[in-house]
Amino acid sequence: MARKLWPYIWPSDRRDLRLRIYASLALLLAAKLVTIAVPYSFKWATDALTDPTSRPVFGVIAAPFAFTLAYGGLRIAMALFTQGRDAIFADVAMHAVRRLARDVFTHLHLLSLRFHLERKTGSLTRVLERGRDSIETIVRTTTLTAIPTLIEFGMILVVLLLQFDWRYVAVVATMILAYLAFTTAATNWRIAIRRAMNESDSDANAKAIDSLLNFETVKYFNAEEREKLRYDKSVARYERMSVKTYTSLALLNAGQAIIFTIGLTTVMAMSASGVRSGAHTIGDFVLVNAMMIQLYQPLSYMGLVYREIRQAMIDIEMMFDILTQNPEVEDRPGAKPLVVRQGRLRFENVFFHYDPRRPILNGVTFEAPAGKTLAIVGQSGAGKSTISRLIFRFYEPASGRITIDGQDIALVTQASLRAAIGIVPQDTVLFNDTIAYNIRYGRFEASEAEMKEAARLAQIDRFIELAPGGYEAQVGERGLKLSGGEKQRVAIARTLLKGPPILILDEATSALDSFTEREIQDALDRVAKGRTTLIIAHRLSTVVNADEIIVLDKGMIVERGSHAELLARNGVYAAMWSRQHDLRRAEETLRRAAIEEGATLSIKIEPQDSGGEASETAEDPDADAPMDKDAAIASDA
Repeated sequence: MARKLWPYIWPSDRRDLRLRIYASLALLLAAKLVTIAVPYSFKWATDALTDPTSRPVFGVIAAPFAFTLAYGGLRIAMALFTQGRDAIFADVAMHAVRRLARDVFTHLHLLSLRFHLERKTGSLTRVLERGRDSIETIVRTTTLTAIPTLIEFGMILVVLLLQFDWRYVAVVATMILAYLAFTTAATNWRIAIRRAMNESDSDANAKAIDSLLNFETVKYFNAEEREKLRYDKSVARYERMSVKTYTSLALLNAGQAIIFTIGLTTVMAMSASGVRSGAHTIGDFVLVNAMMIQLYQPLSYMGLVYREIRQAMIDIEMMFDILTQNPEVEDRPGAKPLVVRQGRLRFENVFFHYDPRRPILNGVTFEAPAGKTLAIVGQSGAGKSTISRLIFRFYEPASGRITIDGQDIALVTQASLRAAIGIVPQDTVLFNDTIAYNIRYGRFEASEAEMKEAARLAQIDRFIELAPGGYEAQVGERGLKLSGGEKQRVAIARTLLKGPPILILDEATSALDSFTEREIQDALDRVAKGRTTLIIAHRLSTVVNADEIIVLDKGMIVERGSHAELLARNGVYAAMWSRQHDLRRAEETLRRAAIEEGATLSIKIEPQDSGGEASETAEDPDADAPMDKDAAIASDA
């Protein structure tokens, strides 16, 4: 752990921080010298008070008062040196905290998608939080407490040897060793308790975040009581472990106090015996008492240092564990930037699986010509969305290769690859910031005029202008203040601002009603114009104008051709089209019947938390877009 932390404590690239370390060490030595002098001033004052023949200091100030003033002055100097050291070293400690926290945060973004899918976000944030606190603890305790305490131990033992004799050194050294041995054993026992407490804390925090992120779902199913019990179960375990932690701490403190008191009493008795025999003065008795009492503070710190370092290492080991995780997908040595000339995308006999026991893609080969639109359709689980993840290199194919303009994407840098690709995903998640921030995420250096033009092309500019705050309106956690259609338009604007030569539309309208879908589809058509576009869709109405349609089934291409060609073939695609068309016709029949009876169906009122007016969306009964089966069932009900 020390080896891993050393580059952060000793920043080789920051001369100013290294100078601060030297200055801190100088003040540390000065503070410890003054610390040793303080008991001596106490001794001299006591001897002056008990000696009627003592002479005034400098012939002016009575000795007892002079030494008392010296005692006060030394204590002030000790405080100034100590606090000055802490203030100067603060930059070093906080720079170490910042660098390590930044490195871990950066590394988290380098890790592969599989790592994040298998971890809970709440637990990761707690690892970062506790790890960040632990870095500061370790840096401060080792450099501001552990090293000064060891120096003070050495000085006190030297003073005892010179001022008294070896027996005092033997008693005090034995007491120190017994104190540290007991502290080590007790702290090691407490480590398992601390680890269990941290695990229960992370589990409770993860459950709380998971439940709050799914606030609406909890309400939908009246699950407040279930969520409360689920959270309370984790907190109850944290409570039990916390009680054990405090109980064990009380036992540790009691044992330390007993060991120190035995050592203190022994040397005081030895000194008292020396005073009675005339070998020592009363000032010596006071000196050894003051020295021992002064020793107790760094000694108690030494126990605290060991406890805090061990506990901090429990917290920080998870942070370093993250740093030791290797990304599943890395740039290969000598990887060059991708050069996009036309934007021709090609899959060549690609096989892929998340688990070897369950193949996802089985020898998929296709080409999306430059500037053309290729659609990939199929039932859920056919491997459609996996294709987009492979293009972004979130995963590597088991075999085969993917090329862009003839360049194998496995041999180019990931940054250049992802810069050339834009995506409008099925589930658009926005940052909890302003609308402007989320649109600018596509290209932060874009001007305000470019950002507003992207919003206009995505057909969301009018909504933004009407919303309180305009482009500075907050979208809420994960964009929850916006409707599904508005979030999709923000995603489209973001992609437009990025301006990639290759575009992926991954089920971009599957979560929207038919009316909103047609409006979003118009915006998507504008985005796709002149770009190589890959449409991954379940709703076939969104792909009828594609230059070529590929039908996936169980990871294999079973049909390919244009919309008209596939319908004429009367195969898998035609069957899918027929089913969706039948559902649409059933919806239209129900709608017309309801209209004849004077009812109003398919009116969706969407509250706009961002301040926009509620929107009424009515589906056009003459539209060609199919509807979802669930929507038909809901209408029937």
